[in-house]
Amino acid sequence: MEFFLLLLPQSKRKNFFFFLAKVAFYLDKKHKNVINTNLDIAGITDLKVRNECMSYCYKNLLLNFFQTLDNKLVKKDEAFKKITTKNQDIVDVITKENRPIIFVTAHYGNWEFIGMALMKCVPKLSIVYKKLNDEHFDKYLHDIRVSTGVKMIEKRGALRGVTKVLKNGESLGLLIDQNTSIRDGIVVDFFSKTARASATAAQIARKYDAVIVPVFITTEDEDEYVVNFKEPIIVDKTENIEADILKATQAQATAIQMQIKEQPKFWFWCHKRWKTEHPELYK
Repeated sequence: MEFFLLLLPQSKRKNFFFFLAKVAFYLDKKHKNVINTNLDIAGITDLKVRNECMSYCYKNLLLNFFQTLDNKLVKKDEAFKKITTKNQDIVDVITKENRPIIFVTAHYGNWEFIGMALMKCVPKLSIVYKKLNDEHFDKYLHDIRVSTGVKMIEKRGALRGVTKVLKNGESLGLLIDQNTSIRDGIVVDFFSKTARASATAAQIARKYDAVIVPVFITTEDEDEYVVNFKEPIIVDKTENIEADILKATQAQATAIQMQIKEQPKFWFWCHKRWKTEHPELYK
């Protein structure tokens, strides 16, 4: 499949993936129900916006597949020309202070491109990822991702690699918007409902004096991208460690919520985000 797709011009490859997105949109009823539930929770009532979020969810997922394939061909210098940054001074100030940065983001916009995009702003970047069940596809994705210059750290047993990165003052990237189990997450407020969220970023930031920077990637034409850095989150170091971690984790959830409210179509709406705390919503 890859061999034949790479024979096509980039525009033809992109149109092929967009065609698959349209097919999925018309055939997939199960995830449309999930999307509608999530839109209800988020309080999005405007019909035009809801339809845009639903259709773009499929398009964006296939765009990420396209981007994964395209990353095999694109050169870093060419990719950088398509990237505009907003609020990069946030990163520059932290870098000058020689403090490690933990970039936190969501399955929002082209998350398969954001690693390469961040390489425009920091010299070294490692991203924590969850290994896929299919070993062959996992290796395929891993090899493409590292070819962009990003280091990958597998989530299971990641502590050693993460420690090394932060001790060296380098940058780390985490995807933090998905639902977690009771064991792996703490309770935060997300769109006025309780949800489970990973506290990992807050825990390691507190331990290694790192700064958490929310970052999101958007596009208007699926060709050029904007990487927007948000206000940094500094983890408190009081005697109440649990409260410090909760406060910083809530701040991350709030940053994601604010971004979704600002530009809702780019979020991955078909994920059961509130399932652990409210399983009844998805029945």
